[in-house]
Amino acid sequence: MQGYLDEASRSTGAHRGGYYRTGDIASRDADGYITYVGRADDVFKSSDYRISPFELESAIVEHPDIAEAAVVPSPDPMRLSVPKAFVVVRGGTEPTRALALRLFQFLRDRLPRYKRIRCIEFAELPKTISGKIRRVELRALEVSRRAGGARVELEFWEQEFPELSEAGARQG
Repeated sequence: MQGYLDEASRSTGAHRGGYYRTGDIASRDADGYITYVGRADDVFKSSDYRISPFELESAIVEHPDIAEAAVVPSPDPMRLSVPKAFVVVRGGTEPTRALALRLFQFLRDRLPRYKRIRCIEFAELPKTISGKIRRVELRALEVSRRAGGARVELEFWEQEFPELSEAGARQG
């Protein structure tokens, strides 16, 4: 690739040190295996941890009732931001509070505490013509909602489920 058509500024930033910089982030372990982390523009910080939406989305879609998911940062006064999942359910599944609870419980077994999804919203995902999820739209929507204090009907926050608390887990 020689560069971006009619976008010289993007082409200049993409070619550095003899390499083409894609904007993808990966890690290499001690054995040399490479693991895809996500896009540089999608990775966000929560309580000073770098969170990869790709990793969280992969865990969410392992649930049998979930067809698709997109994770974006939701502004948070204490943690800077927290992971929020926009989720599409499989056909024949109803997006309910009970399903949100099951999904929160499912993810607790698969993700470390600092990567936990803190909010689930059942919604259709905005996509490009080629079918790629438009996270930029979801991020902007989430920022505007939090700034305005808006609530959505099919939005569920982890703290709304007492059965997820440590005490609730011991009793249940």
